[in-house]
Amino acid sequence: MKILLAGASGAVGRPLIARLLREGHEVWGMVRRAENLPVIQALGASPVEGDALDRAGMFALLDRVRPDVVIDQLTSLPSSPFDLAQRLPADRVLRLEGGGNLHDAARAVGVRRYIQQSCGFYLNGEGGLATEESPLRTDAPGGIGESARMYEALEKRVLSDGVMEGVALRYGFFYGPRTWYWPDGAFSLHVRKGEVPVIGAGRGMFSFIHVDDAAQATAAALRAPAGIYTVVDDEPTEFSRWLPAYARWVGAAPPGHLAEDDAVLRLGEEAVYYQNDLSGASNQRARSFLGLEPKNTPWLEEI
Repeated sequence: MKILLAGASGAVGRPLIARLLREGHEVWGMVRRAENLPVIQALGASPVEGDALDRAGMFALLDRVRPDVVIDQLTSLPSSPFDLAQRLPADRVLRLEGGGNLHDAARAVGVRRYIQQSCGFYLNGEGGLATEESPLRTDAPGGIGESARMYEALEKRVLSDGVMEGVALRYGFFYGPRTWYWPDGAFSLHVRKGEVPVIGAGRGMFSFIHVDDAAQATAAALRAPAGIYTVVDDEPTEFSRWLPAYARWVGAAPPGHLAEDDAVLRLGEEAVYYQNDLSGASNQRARSFLGLEPKNTPWLEEI
């Protein structure tokens, strides 16, 4: 199967290329910056430079490659989660407008299946674990709501196309090499500096997924039934429980505590919502149809 992977140099893109090649696929890795072309070549894929915001360029690229499947892993995220608010506008433009160009070009050249990165941590489980039927938190404050509305639009685009088979993969928070949540990642640096307190009860539930497991599920989505899959680990955990464990795992002091009222004044309503209102998610459909068998989240062994 010939596959075009957009966002090929990212944290998921690299292990995904390796897995797809092991499974015998022909992989074309699209990157925006020319300096990343040797990275893709070293991984064994065919490198191609492309800017998703260049609509004519996307149509020309897809016409040249003519893949069977497009995997859209386009993102424009900062090196630190503390800088996310400043980067979100550019990220939304890339995913909505740039991804729209890629999607339209794929349809124009007869691509059979389009696999879209979506979100498994801004879901509303209504007091329980979220499933594929759960809505995104489009009414959440600040960047959470804006991102949820973006993911809702991405899912609608890919699932209602009517021509290409659409798959939306709702990944949990990524951890592993080249992510924020790893011993050398940006989140760990902030935790070691004592910059991440528990706000209020810290009752929000978080679901993570290792990038290798995300790659496995994505490769399996090439042949699985079309639709939505929530790709998360087996261990949804309250923020107030996993953050102290994470701190121990990276050799940091225990996190401090901040009352909700103080946090609203100092950090904003969104920070309180983030730690206290998110839903964990169920991976049962991904286990059944994608063969997902996620790793144990390493810092939870500290609990």
